[in-house]
Amino acid sequence: MTSLDDLPLRDDLRGKKPYGAPQAHVRVELNVNENTHPVPDEVVADIVARVSQSLITINRYPDREFSPLRAALAAYLGHGLNAGNIWAANGSNEVIQHLLQAFGGPGRSVLGFPPTYSMYPLLASGTGTTWLTAQRDSDFVISAQTARQAVAVAQPSLTFFCAPNNPTGTPVELEAIAAAYDETDGIVFVDEAYIEFAPEGTLSALTLLPGRPRLVVSRTMSKAFAFAGARVGYLAADPAVIDALRLVRLPYHLSALTQAAAEGALAHADLMLSMVKDIRVQRDRIVTELERMGFTPYPSQANFVLFGNVTDPHQVFERLLAQGIIIRDVGIPHHLRVTAGTEAETSELLDAIAQLAPR
Repeated sequence: MTSLDDLPLRDDLRGKKPYGAPQAHVRVELNVNENTHPVPDEVVADIVARVSQSLITINRYPDREFSPLRAALAAYLGHGLNAGNIWAANGSNEVIQHLLQAFGGPGRSVLGFPPTYSMYPLLASGTGTTWLTAQRDSDFVISAQTARQAVAVAQPSLTFFCAPNNPTGTPVELEAIAAAYDETDGIVFVDEAYIEFAPEGTLSALTLLPGRPRLVVSRTMSKAFAFAGARVGYLAADPAVIDALRLVRLPYHLSALTQAAAEGALAHADLMLSMVKDIRVQRDRIVTELERMGFTPYPSQANFVLFGNVTDPHQVFERLLAQGIIIRDVGIPHHLRVTAGTEAETSELLDAIAQLAPR
């Protein structure tokens, strides 16, 4: 049987593994930071109507510039943005891929601060961009001084911040992002996939965009919008950055059905985001209860909680899985990560994990 070793694979891809969390479909799925609340019925009805309408002309290519969707995304973000500041793709992973295709590549590098989103080095590898790393401060924080020094030493083509960070839930202070920007002539990218779960009043990196043409801020509809299956990610940046991304995108990369569905969801943004407050409550409940049990959860501004003091993460994972509950081993020794689900899912998780708590 043919294996990868038998194929003329690129040398820099040999020995690598594709991204992928376990896809076991069980009763309580809390492993990939999905929004476990369903899309409200009235929103589903509107999306279905819009998608049905788009099917009438499905024999034609979709709007290559997806102008109405970009305008709707700009309106949602606010901050004085317009359609010219917005780009979108099939999930924020493709948005990041476009960014690396345009500004990375052979002979160029991207700097990250692990532990962070595990797709960053894979996307870097896929685009021939060298992945560089810098250390965080204690408790997974990145101070302005740490950010500035890391960029000064590495001199990367791109610098990536995940804010709040996955898998730790840690915020990134705007001062750190601004310090990194001032230290480089390259692109500074801020991934705000989980920003809607941060405390109300939290300032977004979008506030830093004016006067910073090399700053890029991305979002996703997968998390707070409960739209993971639709695959819609987007970013905001100077219009010149958007022009650069046009150079590398595939033609008609966003289908007419995707555009219609996303526009429908955005038309009901307030209702779609109505479950965010409950998710925050369940997240904070998980932190409180895990700490009471003797674990060491980290404060989180995302829809998940990373917790330590787990003697045998693999054993805990398997014992929970045997009870129909799946969480995530993110590869940090003695740590696990769990998504904040509905109140019922959270209760079932906490009841099960209490039996596995440190004694």
